[in-house]
Amino acid sequence: MARDGTPGDPGEDDGWRAAHARGRDVRARVPRSTHAGWRTRDAADRDPVEILDRQAADRVQELVPIRYGRMLRSAFAFFRGAAAVMAADLATVPPTGLTVQLCGDAHLANFGGFAAPDRNIVFDINDFDETLPGPFEWDVKRLVASFAVAARDRGLAPGTDADLARSAARSYRTSIADFARMPRLDLWYARLDAAELERRWGRAAGGDTLARFHKTLRKARRKTGARAFSRYTETGPDGRLRPLSDPPLVVPLEDLLDGPGLARGRETIVGAYERYLATLSDDKRYLLSAYRIAGVARKVVGVGSVGTRCWILLLVGRQDAMDDLVLQIKEAGPSVLEPFLGASVYDNDGRRVVEGQRLIQEASDVLLGWNRATGLDGEPHDFYVRQMWDGKVSADLEKMDRSGFGVYAEICGWTLARAHARSGDAPAITGYLGSSDRFDRALADFATGYADQNEADFHLLQEAASHGRVTAADG
Repeated sequence: MARDGTPGDPGEDDGWRAAHARGRDVRARVPRSTHAGWRTRDAADRDPVEILDRQAADRVQELVPIRYGRMLRSAFAFFRGAAAVMAADLATVPPTGLTVQLCGDAHLANFGGFAAPDRNIVFDINDFDETLPGPFEWDVKRLVASFAVAARDRGLAPGTDADLARSAARSYRTSIADFARMPRLDLWYARLDAAELERRWGRAAGGDTLARFHKTLRKARRKTGARAFSRYTETGPDGRLRPLSDPPLVVPLEDLLDGPGLARGRETIVGAYERYLATLSDDKRYLLSAYRIAGVARKVVGVGSVGTRCWILLLVGRQDAMDDLVLQIKEAGPSVLEPFLGASVYDNDGRRVVEGQRLIQEASDVLLGWNRATGLDGEPHDFYVRQMWDGKVSADLEKMDRSGFGVYAEICGWTLARAHARSGDAPAITGYLGSSDRFDRALADFATGYADQNEADFHLLQEAASHGRVTAADG
């Protein structure tokens, strides 16, 4: 019985039907066809290089050339680093107003596996630097465009870009319809672990893809905090253990500062660590009380994140080397979505990232926290803190064939739908999307058009580098 006492689906009471109807009503204002296609805009409309330069203004300037160097490796690498450019483009299309907690950078390489608190390897979104509430379609458009760009980058057959984008959109649409009918707690606990991935997509994936999947799982289980500690330490000239020195990608604090500056730097790190601990629950603080700081190093990470202030903190436990741990302290600036969607409700961008991650993911790192600390430039910066490695792995896109990409598109669509259903009004989104493939086809059309835009923007960055407008370095 429904709540109004009439026979029917118990998941479709008056509230569900009203939300679903609201979603359908949105179509009158923003038809699904609104999302189709993309007219390539040139630098006269908006200059992507200028957008990237503005974003880099507050970064560590000596590292910015590495960011450009990484973005210039391919059109897909450019896409990964150009979230700010795409945010400006998405803002030109009328929004649905159906709000969720956006990932903000939901491209296919920002999905992957990691160890949940119960130590099972789960698949989920794993990057939240740009997270902010906003219209659900922004994440879906970034996801489908990433598949179109990646398909071209990998040299897959013509038309595959649209096919993959359509698969991701269809998976999102059908999955969020399923989630919209779930009891709230069941939705909250829905996850993709290895067994569930194989149950849902194993037959479609085929033998070779499954073999690579199990190899990836074995690799994930080896990526522990202790192995991260071993990877990022070395024996110094004095015979003592110290952070690895691999400039400019990994630079120990001792190589960045000396004398009084080094002493102040160490005090700053200790103070920042203590402020981070204050954001944890009592049991997590007790857990970390068994560790001491053994070293600190600045580390370059990612593509779009290069130049942000990122540190690794080496922690030694009370037992043997198996107890060692590495924490990543990563700067969090304002989301690239904020100029178009408004400022975060949190006054610390590290907290914005952490709270968004906890809302989106089924299971998050138990040591997630945040702080505000003075950087080497003497200015305050916001940071979030998480474990390094801890089972984290990503799909090997270079070895993925057409079939593997198709399955991966469905998995990512499911995962994004689950994230949006947790944080948004899933019945309303389902009402808007409907049961036909109109939205899927519109998004596929958008994805191929935006892939053209991305290629044009990539060439503009190449020109900027060749003419000295920006400096690119290998990294």
